[in-house]
Parts: sequence; C-alpha cells; structure tokens
Amino acid sequence: MKQRILFVCLGNICRSPAAHHIFESLVEEYRAEGRLVTASGEEAEFVIDSAGTYGGHAGDMPDSRMRAAGARRGYTFTHRSRKVRSDDFEDFDLILAMDDENYERLSRLAPTIEGAERIERMVDYIPDTRY
Repeated sequence: MKQRILFVCLGNICRSPAAHHIFESLVEEYRAEGRLVTASGEEAEFVIDSAGTYGGHAGDMPDSRMRAAGARRGYTFTHRSRKVRSDDFEDFDLILAMDDENYERLSRLAPTIEGAERIERMVDYIPDTRY
C-alpha cells in the first residue's frame, strides 16, 4: 500500500520543497539498503509531494538560497511550486504543515472533516522538539 504524503508551507519555495526532496532521498536510501520492508514483507511505497497555502509563487523553482544550501548537503531541488488544491485533502494520507500558521490555514481549507483529520504538524515528527 502506498503512503501518500504532502509537505506544506506558505509559498512552497523553501521549507516544504526541502522536506519533500529530503524525504524522497531518505526513501531512496532506505530502499537501497532494504530498510523499507513492511511487516507483511512487502516493500513500502510512497507518493511524496509539496505545496503551499499561498499561490503567488506557483510554477517557481525553490528559492535560490534554499537550493544553494541544499546543494551543499548533496540535494538537488527540482520541484515547481504549487498551491494546495481541495483534491489534496483526499489524495494524500498525511498532510504535514511546516508551522502552526499553515496548520491553521490548511484546517480552514480542508473541504471535509476527514480531510482536516489528515493534517498534522511537521514538528510532531521531530524528536525532542522544545518550544
């Protein structure tokens, strides 16, 4: 079964495309090492994407400073920015908001209660996070 994950920030030109590409890289690394095997013995599959709650950067490449920082760490960011669509709330199993403001925006954009239940905060997946 495919796990469909959407990373979301404001403009989809910095945090969410970085998370998107880093997660893709980790999936490929784990796959190469044979570490993506489920309890049933099948290889886990992922659909990974990113979007923004603001559409003003739609079609743009990630911010040049973020691409440069990623390149220094071995990542190539090729995603083109897009705005969150109402279909995303049905198409993705997990929608990860990069911050509280975008969590709230996503909650207001969700067309159904079920769609809103798919939204979580990225920080909830980071161990030992303190505010």
